[in-house]
Formats: sequence, C-alpha cells, structure tokens
Amino acid sequence: MDVMTSERMPVLFLSHGAPPLADDAVWPDELSRWSADLPRPKQILMVSAHWEQAPLAITSTVGAPLVYDFWGFPQKYYDVTYDAPAAPDLADDLDKLLSTPGQQVHRSQERGLDHGAYVPLVEMYPDADIPVLQLSMPTLDPQRLYALGQRLAPLRDSGTLIVGSGFTTHNLSLMNPAANGHAPSPSAEFDHWAAETMASGDLDALMDFSDKAPAAQLAHPRTEHWAPLYVALGAASADGSGSTSVIDGFWHGLSKRSWQLSAA
Repeated sequence: MDVMTSERMPVLFLSHGAPPLADDAVWPDELSRWSADLPRPKQILMVSAHWEQAPLAITSTVGAPLVYDFWGFPQKYYDVTYDAPAAPDLADDLDKLLSTPGQQVHRSQERGLDHGAYVPLVEMYPDADIPVLQLSMPTLDPQRLYALGQRLAPLRDSGTLIVGSGFTTHNLSLMNPAANGHAPSPSAEFDHWAAETMASGDLDALMDFSDKAPAAQLAHPRTEHWAPLYVALGAASADGSGSTSVIDGFWHGLSKRSWQLSAA
C-alpha cells in the first residue's frame, strides 16, 4: 500500500488531453508511470484551463458531478466517472491563503471537476482515493497567475500536489488525428522553444512568451491552455527554477509536453 508523504511535494504542469486520451496507445501509460514516481499526495489541487472565473472559486466540497465540458464525442466519454473524495480541509486552507478583507474564495458547491482535471487524474490516480479540489483561474495574465501560485506554495508542505493542467500547444485548427506523432510547424517550433526556455529557467522569456516564442499566436490563439503553467511556476518559485520535462511528443499535432517543477 502506498504511504502518503509528509515531505514537500513537487508541482506539475501537464498537458491534459481530451477525453480520447484514454484510448491513446502511449499517453495513459506515460501519465501512470509519472504518478508512480511521485510521492503520494495527501490531496490534489488542480488548476485547469477550462475554468476561468473571478473572483477566485473552488469546486464542490460536498460532492458534485463531473463537468462534461465537451461536445460531439461518443457516449462512452460521458459515462466516465471519477468519484474522488471531497477536500474540505484543503478548501479551508485556500480560504486562509487567498481570501482578502471582504472577499472570500467562493465555493461553487454545484460544480464538479472539468475534463482538464479529471481526464489526466483518471490515468494518474485511477482508484480516485485522493481528495481533489479545483481552483479557478481569475485571469490569464502571467504575472498575476505567477503571484497566485506563490500564495499557494505553502500547501506543498502539507502534502498537496499542485497541478497546472493545460496544453503546451493548443490550436484546434492544427489538430490532425492522422498526424501519427508528427506536428505542424507552429506546434513544433513553440514546443522546441518551450523545452529550451523551461530547461534554462528563463522566467523573463516565459513571462513574455507572446513576443519571445516563435509561432506563439498560432500555437495559442487564446492563451488559457498555457496560462496554468504560471500558477505552477509561482508555486515552485521558492525552490528555484529547476524543471524536468517528463512527457514530450505530439498528439493529433498538439504538443503534450509536461513538466515536473521542483523535484521532491
């Protein structure tokens, strides 16, 4: 049996995929092996590209159904469940860390996890036995998201795994199910830049990615799938700029590159 950790947890940024990730020949196993190499978390905090809301809000602490925020897929993807325990203690911690005078973190008791949260968790923690909470993104501004991540950092010392869940490139017009691991030029160019820039720890370039990265506007016509990276970077900032690219390659032409920040 796995033993929960009391050591400082790492922080993740992962490309979460769409519901058909479960049918991929490689990706589910990559996610499963990644989680097996991590210290077992006491609880998980997800920040997904698919929930933008300000002021800050968190998902249900009393149980709510998953949010099937996608359309036109076969029925089997709407039958997926992920009944992870509620995380009221984590919600209380977030209140203490993030609330300001006159403005508490809103508890959206009717909202469950969206696919940016549960799709990767089904592969990483299939037993659904770790409490999970999702936090909204109140902005897409890199500096503000980085500052939010810094405020979340103390959670790591109480066994919380903080996960920014997005996609290293995300332009649906570039998707091609027949790509077979290859990528159109904008995806490949941005992925190469992202890998090098994360490896060098060049935070200034990452913050200014829209001007510094090649093909930035084509790789991310809208930046919500890149934005969770900044929360992860902020949460890991006290440990320096170290990162490890754990998953790479392309899925339907999009970069699925994913990083572990601050090794435990």
